[in-house]
Amino acid sequence: MTTALRTLTLTLTLALAGLPVAAVAEAIHTPAPDFTLASREGGNVRLEDHRGEVVMVNFWASWCGPCRQEMPLMNALYHKYRDLGFTILAVNVDEDRAAAQRFLDAVPVDYPILYDPDSTVSERYEVQAMPTTVMVDRDGNARYVHYGYQPGYEDAYEQQIRELVRE
Repeated sequence: MTTALRTLTLTLTLALAGLPVAAVAEAIHTPAPDFTLASREGGNVRLEDHRGEVVMVNFWASWCGPCRQEMPLMNALYHKYRDLGFTILAVNVDEDRAAAQRFLDAVPVDYPILYDPDSTVSERYEVQAMPTTVMVDRDGNARYVHYGYQPGYEDAYEQQIRELVRE
């Protein structure tokens, strides 16, 4: 399926589901909004500092059941592709950082966890569902967006990671 046909299919699907089509159209081949957020490890992490890498920006919350399913699968992708210039920036949107930590105690992951308690970054990315995942290419352009998670999405993630690390 061509990129144009994939975009049209995704746009129509989202429109029929009542989701904002503009967010998808803007997410494909447009600059990803830069941000700086506090990290679990201490200090701040800035998206722009990862220019030259493929970055999966994943918005999640402690109350999100699909996030609980998705995050271990993302951790496997992180370990498989990180040596090829891939990373994940997982942006937690909980107001209470302790809730996020309890979640991470139950679902441990090794990739960077960032905190957006006032949802400033998630609003800039027009996050409409939990989780929302945006694939950012080495040039800092948002290339793919995924709303929600269902088993099998990780296959699409992996295909997109492989495509973007080869560019």
